[in-house]
Amino acid sequence: MAKITKDMTIMEIIDVNEDIASVLMNVGMHCIGCMAAHGETLEEAAMVHGLDADVLEAQINDFLAEGAEA
Repeated sequence: MAKITKDMTIMEIIDVNEDIASVLMNVGMHCIGCMAAHGETLEEAAMVHGLDADVLEAQINDFLAEGAEA
């Protein structure tokens, strides 16, 4: 299973598993397909949206781990 880190761009993260978009959308990141997503890291996007990047990173990795168990 791939591990997501906060220094990955949003598009790199989506490329790992496109279902991660739902996690991002649920926390208020609705511009998954915008141009910034191609160059903006998870940490940068979290900062823009007033989120804790470490918590978001953990949520995404938990989501991936749950999918691997299914």
